[in-house]
Amino acid sequence: WRRHVPCGGGRKISWASGRLREAMAFTLYSLLQAALLCVNAIAVLHEERFLKNIGWGADQGIGGFGEEPGIKSQLMNLIRSVRTVMRVPLIIINSVAIVLLLLFG
Repeated sequence: WRRHVPCGGGRKISWASGRLREAMAFTLYSLLQAALLCVNAIAVLHEERFLKNIGWGADQGIGGFGEEPGIKSQLMNLIRSVRTVMRVPLIIINSVAIVLLLLFG
């Protein structure tokens, strides 16, 4: 079954063509690429320039001894950990992603 919709100049667009189906596909690679972009976004947050302005600086939210850390301090620890631990792996993973995009589009 192929359905054609007329377009300008007498050309037709096939809804069953692989190109259109390819553009609408949700693949594992696109999911990994979205996760990589999110980790990159966390890694580039600058504590003094951006996070301090919204009240999430290093000196903010320090609890006392024996208290459970709040959500805010846990998120700050996550952001610091991502920036510290993922610096070199992010460089490598971003380079591989760029090469894959250049090779396979």
